[in-house]
Amino acid sequence: MRYRTLGASGAVVSTQALGTMTFGAEADEATSGEIMTAFVENGGTFFDTADVYSAGGSEEIVGRWFAAHPTEAAQVVVATKGRFPMGDGPNDLGLSRRHLRTALDDSLRRLGVEHIDLYQVHAWDATTPVEETLRFLDDAVTAGKISYYGLSNYLGWQLTKAVHVAKAHGWAAPVTLQPQYNLLVRDIEHEVVPASLDAGIGLLPWSPLAGGWLSGKYERDVPPSGATRLGENPNRGMEAWQARNDDERTWRVLDAVHDVARAHDVSASQVSLAWLAARPGVTSVILGARTVEQLTDTMQAADLELTGEEMQRLTDASAPRVDDYPYGTAGVQQRHRNLTGGR
Repeated sequence: MRYRTLGASGAVVSTQALGTMTFGAEADEATSGEIMTAFVENGGTFFDTADVYSAGGSEEIVGRWFAAHPTEAAQVVVATKGRFPMGDGPNDLGLSRRHLRTALDDSLRRLGVEHIDLYQVHAWDATTPVEETLRFLDDAVTAGKISYYGLSNYLGWQLTKAVHVAKAHGWAAPVTLQPQYNLLVRDIEHEVVPASLDAGIGLLPWSPLAGGWLSGKYERDVPPSGATRLGENPNRGMEAWQARNDDERTWRVLDAVHDVARAHDVSASQVSLAWLAARPGVTSVILGARTVEQLTDTMQAADLELTGEEMQRLTDASAPRVDDYPYGTAGVQQRHRNLTGGR
C-alpha cells in the first residue's frame, strides 16, 4: 500500500479507500466486518461511508467494527457524508445549518466516535446559501467535531466558489472532492480536475471500475447474468448495459485494458485502478466490494506500476469525445500556447 496526504492537509491516507456503500445492503454485517479487517490488514487506512448508505446501517456497521477493533480503528481515517434525505420532514435533507447539525450528530452517534476526520457534503444544494453551509462546517472544525471537510459531486464552478467564499471569510477551506471518475467517465477533466488542482483539492474518485465494466466481466453483445449488479438489473443507473454495449468507445477502452493486463499478468480491475491512481490530483481511489475476494483483487492495484507507454495507451483509448471549443484540441492548444494577437 502507498500513502498520500489528504489534499492539501497534513493527514495521511492510503491511496485506496474502502467504500462502504454495500454494507448492510449487498454485504451483510459479517461479510462487511471481514472486508474491513482484510482492508486494514493489507495496509488500508481510509474508510468512506455516508449517512444514506443503507439508511444509516453502513455507519452503524462501521461503528460496531470500530468498537470491536479499537487498535485497528485508531489507525483509520474515517470519512462520511451528509446532504440527502434521512427522514420525511422538510428539514431532513439539504445543506442548511439546521439539517447538517442533526446529520453530523447522528453520524457521530452511529459511528460511535466523538470526532470525524473528513466530513463531506454529498452534493450541491441550490436552496441553501453556500455561506451558510461553509460557516457550519467551519464551526464544526472549531468545535472539534471534524478535522476537515470535503465536497462531493460538485461542478468546477461550484468547487471554486466554495473555496473562494471560505477563504474570503477566513473559514476553513475544503480539502477534497469526491467525483465519479474512471476510464469510461472522464468529463471532469474539462473543468473539475483543473479547478481542483488550482485549489489544492485532493480527488477521491468513486465508481473507479464504472460499475464493474472495467473489471472485464462483461462481453460485447452478451447481456449480463448472474450475481452482478447489471445481471440483477441491466438497466441500473449510469452504468446501464445497453447504452455502454452499443458504444464503440467502451470496447476500445476495454481492449486496451485487457492488453495491458495480459502484459502484467494481472486483472483488468487492477490495470484500471492503477491508471486512475496515477492521474493528476488523485489522492485515494474508493474501492467498493461485496466480498473479500473482490477486495483482495482490487487492493493489489496499489502495487502495480504502469509504464509511460501503457498509461498513454489507456489515456488515448479513453479520451473524452467532446471536441467543441472551448474544450477539445482547439481549446487545449489555445490555453497552452503564448497568445500573440489571437482572439
